Amino acid sequence: MKQKFSVKWLGSKQPRKQRKFRANAPSHIRRKMMSVNLSKELRKKYGKRNIPIRKGDNVRIMRGGFKGKTGKIDNINLKKMRVMIDGVYESKKDGTKVSVYFSPSNLQIKELNLEDKMRRKALERGATPEKKKVVKVRPLPKAGGKIRKGKNE
Repeated sequence: MKQKFSVKWLGSKQPRKQRKFRANAPSHIRRKMMSVNLSKELRKKYGKRNIPIRKGDNVRIMRGGFKGKTGKIDNINLKKMRVMIDGVYESKKDGTKVSVYFSPSNLQIKELNLEDKMRRKALERGATPEKKKVVKVRPLPKAGGKIRKGKNE
């Protein structure tokens, strides 16, 4: 990963390269990184597991000190890659309330904001309620190679 950002980069085990990818990603890729998983009802309805989050979505907090609370998305910060939820506040020592930022990975969408036509199209695109399972087929061994069976076969 010599360049500042590469779309062709497939991944790495090294955390420094993962952090570099996320930090230097352009806004159109950051938006995709801000995806939140859907509730079981919405998964069945739309045939999708997750979708990029939008202002106005109703979410439930799944991890942390505010676990179980629900609220509407108030603000999305692409630079910090964090989400602010309306009605979830932390109080400071002097009594003032401050909004809390959450990582999208710790949220679950309960109700979607479908005011945007493009978002409705994105949900309809490829939405098959019962997707067929893809069966992985082992490749044939190279000439002269032995076929070894694993524990699971």
